[in-house]
Amino acid sequence: MRNLKVAAFAAAMSAFGAAAAAEDVINAVHFAPTPSDFTQEFLRFVEAVNERGEGVVRINVRGGPEVVPNPQLGTTQQSGLIDMIHTPAGLYLELVPEGEVLSASTLSPMDARESGAWDFINEIYQRKGNAMLLAHMNASAGFHIWTVNEPRLMEDGMLDFSDILVRASPLYRTLFENLGATMVIQPAPEVYTSLERGVINANAYPVLGYASFGWDRFTRYRVDPGFFRMDVLISMNLDAFNALSPEAQAIILEVSEEFERISYEETAELNDRLAQEMIDGGQMVVEMTGEGRDRFLQMAADASWERMEARDPSSIERLRELFE
Repeated sequence: MRNLKVAAFAAAMSAFGAAAAAEDVINAVHFAPTPSDFTQEFLRFVEAVNERGEGVVRINVRGGPEVVPNPQLGTTQQSGLIDMIHTPAGLYLELVPEGEVLSASTLSPMDARESGAWDFINEIYQRKGNAMLLAHMNASAGFHIWTVNEPRLMEDGMLDFSDILVRASPLYRTLFENLGATMVIQPAPEVYTSLERGVINANAYPVLGYASFGWDRFTRYRVDPGFFRMDVLISMNLDAFNALSPEAQAIILEVSEEFERISYEETAELNDRLAQEMIDGGQMVVEMTGEGRDRFLQMAADASWERMEARDPSSIERLRELFE
């Protein structure tokens, strides 16, 4: 009888081990610090996948920029060191310059899926970045310029960039170059110190996440209108995605599409609320006007296409057909 019990226990443990081994595990890293609005949204996505995929697939979040610095996220995923990343396309344009189309376009992620635009850009990411795109997040909000000192407008209503030393990322470098702005290219974790020490007197970033970095302590002015659109992506190493079980793949894709739509709806509301909170805290808004405003927005759109064409013109014609 004792031997039968031991055998039964061994069989049960073997079955448990087989079930545990069958669960696919995905390692993930996010681009922003954990308290930021961006990361909190991503963690809700992870929670939804883990809940729906219990026993099938699980995402383990390893951390943020303290684990993998932002400039290395794309290559780290490409090589397979990390399975999943949550990061703007603009942070790894050196791998996939066509990713800039996500910020240049006014097409919603849902419309992009229906029209075939999403499939086309996904094919490019798979080929160039060894990445499977899962979701385009926060696409209902854009970027703003923020200044320490009260900004001046030129006669045509365009922001006067002559006294502005702005922190920029690769995504909008060409735009600021075309505008004649003086720039410092640096990752987000360095911005607070740069503002505090007066190394820069302006910043470019979305409303979302801005106050969580504490930058609003220094930049008391927001310049409207917003430009580009947010291009935050959830993606997986293509080999890691292909290695998942069909059931795990289906769960990941299902939750990704759901969260993409939720993000689009909630981001617009959150953007307005956070912007108002900063205004209530004393921040002031300066609005570009007239011909200068129109010229600024046109230059922003043109800069994205200019950069993409300069880096790799092979897909530009088709991208314009699908995304413009």
